[in-house]
Amino acid sequence: MTGASSGIGAATVREFRKQGWDVVGVARRSDRLAALKAETGADVFTADVTKQDDVDALRDYLAASGPVNALVNNAGGAKGLDSVENSRIDDWAWMFEINVLAVKRVTSALLPLLRASITDSVASADIVTITSIAGHVAYLGGGGYNAAKFAAHALTEVLRLELNGEPIRVIEIAPGMVKTDEFGLVRFDGDPVKAAAAYENVPNPLSAEDVAETIVSSVLRPAHVNLDLIVIKPVAQAAPTRIARGDLTVR
Repeated sequence: MTGASSGIGAATVREFRKQGWDVVGVARRSDRLAALKAETGADVFTADVTKQDDVDALRDYLAASGPVNALVNNAGGAKGLDSVENSRIDDWAWMFEINVLAVKRVTSALLPLLRASITDSVASADIVTITSIAGHVAYLGGGGYNAAKFAAHALTEVLRLELNGEPIRVIEIAPGMVKTDEFGLVRFDGDPVKAAAAYENVPNPLSAEDVAETIVSSVLRPAHVNLDLIVIKPVAQAAPTRIARGDLTVR
């Protein structure tokens, strides 16, 4: 489970542990991983998945510690809401590194371990990638994030084609508005006022736990069932920029 130190990642580690799974949570922040380990009993591994050496070390650690039945690619994020013309190329590079290239790095590294986990008693393995509705519907201000998540969606679609014939399920989960502690802060350069404004007066945006339950549920389906794409949004959100604010009422 990448991106395990907060938000959807940490919630998914907790949910898998509730279901009795052995879990390895992966993230950059060792202190948060240590707290998650103490809370849940999950194993943890400190790695920056945008660095090949770290991903190689993760692969070697997992190879030595037991079978890998499922990979959840969750690390990701957005920076900025500027136009394509005015946005910073460094922000685009960061978004492609974490949302696209990191998924490729980790998937390539762990696919041999996923294949090796399939035995007479284990019918399939899973690759779950968390994208976004931003990877399916473009919106003003989306620029680099749309481009990165569209690329992650395409990567996932192609991977499913490539693995056809193998007992490996490829699952994409595309959340809409999820209220977490850090997504907005990263997008708005740490500005808590701008981060909070995105959720202001929105009735019941998704929680990290909502998405975590969906991730785990998709993996727990019978081995012959593949949920190719799951789009999950709060009822208040019809599209990326069509969001109801205030109480939901019958018209």
